[in-house]
Amino acid sequence: MITLATGAVNDFGWLNWTVLAAYLLAILLMGLYFSRREKSTDDFFLAGRRIPWWAAGLSIVGTGLSAISFMGFPAKAYSGNWIAFTGNLVPILIIPIVVMFYLPFYRRLNVTTAYEYLEKRFNLAARLVGGLLYILFQFLRMAVILYLPALAIHTVAGLDIYVCILAMGVLCTIYTVLGGIEAVIWTDVLQVGVLMGAAIVCLGIIAGQVDGGFIGIVEKGIAANKFKAANFTFDPKGGALFLFIVLGRFFGDFMPNTADQGVIQRYLTVPDLKSAKRAAWIGGLSVIPVSILFFSLGTALWAFYQSRPELVPEGLANDQILPLFMVQQMPAGIAGLALAGLFAAAMSSVDSSMNSVSAVATTDFYRRFKPDASEKSCLTLARLATGLTGLIGTIAALVMAFYSGRFNSTWDLFLYILFWLGSPLAGMFILGIFTKRANGLGVCIGAAAGAIAILLVMYRTELIELFYPISEMGGFIGSTASTALFVVTLLPEISGLLYPVIGLGGCVVIGYLMSILFPESTPRDLSGLTIHTTDKQT
Repeated sequence: MITLATGAVNDFGWLNWTVLAAYLLAILLMGLYFSRREKSTDDFFLAGRRIPWWAAGLSIVGTGLSAISFMGFPAKAYSGNWIAFTGNLVPILIIPIVVMFYLPFYRRLNVTTAYEYLEKRFNLAARLVGGLLYILFQFLRMAVILYLPALAIHTVAGLDIYVCILAMGVLCTIYTVLGGIEAVIWTDVLQVGVLMGAAIVCLGIIAGQVDGGFIGIVEKGIAANKFKAANFTFDPKGGALFLFIVLGRFFGDFMPNTADQGVIQRYLTVPDLKSAKRAAWIGGLSVIPVSILFFSLGTALWAFYQSRPELVPEGLANDQILPLFMVQQMPAGIAGLALAGLFAAAMSSVDSSMNSVSAVATTDFYRRFKPDASEKSCLTLARLATGLTGLIGTIAALVMAFYSGRFNSTWDLFLYILFWLGSPLAGMFILGIFTKRANGLGVCIGAAAGAIAILLVMYRTELIELFYPISEMGGFIGSTASTALFVVTLLPEISGLLYPVIGLGGCVVIGYLMSILFPESTPRDLSGLTIHTTDKQT
């Protein structure tokens, strides 16, 4: 018998552990198999450009189907309604822009990383700034993604959460170091199947235990307004407003779709531009069935526990509701499959982060400053960088577990990290592709301004509390604090949904203005580097 963190008791059983072990073994064997084909950095990062378009597309789906989706989306629907579902559909609007404007540049320039484009378009500084923003974002992202399934395992088996994080981090690092991007993509294909299958099985079991089945769940949800998908009231300070959600997700999802090396890399592993466009559409349109499935699962969990409130331990976090159901209600073997789905949710995203960070570190830093480095040394570094990325991401997840009580929704935390670092990065690419006046100095200033602007708005209240007592001290320190306090109080108090509008918009506007104020002394050749100069390719 195993005592759970939630206070429940469950015998997880040998069958469940066998199912889980078989899945993990299969993942490791796939990494070992593909390790025999990794002879160069082109193999390790781009799979020799031999990946079929459908596999690349499913891998993009797998990268997005993290533990954040598996646990965070149902938690949103369980505790609230479907308003967040509306935001999940917005990225579909970005895919035509990606296909028409971004993919032709990446494919034509024959790059390994997206940030090589920034140097070709601007300068080395822009490339390095873009690479550093991306690496920092991925470390924080990995922390969130490793933390959530570790929490689930902690809930299911009563194992120490720190041990769970270490075990998952090491496991994911091993097969990613071994097999490179090819192992990442093909394990993602497997993991998408496992993850979706686990969610469907959970939904089916719930429907079988709720009066009226699926129809009963829908009727209960409608009566309680659980399917509400939009809020049209006006509250600029925080309500989940329809307009704010659309604007926030549209601006916020530019980075994952246009400037995320993990996604761009998938587009570069296929043989040609046509295949890359097909992969992009698979990745983009998949949000429809995926969102419907996971939000339906959350509503079904609410319907199930509404009539059984005594089964929900007091103080249970929303993100734990799905693993709680696995423990209490799923039969032997099926619970093991569901837990494998949680592993799949983490691995399908963390492996991508590891390989893409390694690509940036090797290509944009090491090889850029040591162009005469041998292919063997670069491949060795790529593997070492992958392992180091896994180590740092795991440590970040351990820190997040220690401070887990300081945030209510892991999904919201992830979005804030994405908005803070991703929005300015996306702005750099917009300035590069869609303008001719922007230059390297301007975009670097713009990226810094966008990130700082988000932090100032995000921590407006805390900054006011910090500067107010200091402003009363008098003297130089007091006057400086008074000035800072005056500036901070001028900042608007807005919904966190609009942070990416500030970050991306600030980067683009300030970057463009700075480029006009500080023009380059020698004009750069922009042939083939902007939408305005594609007809001037050399």
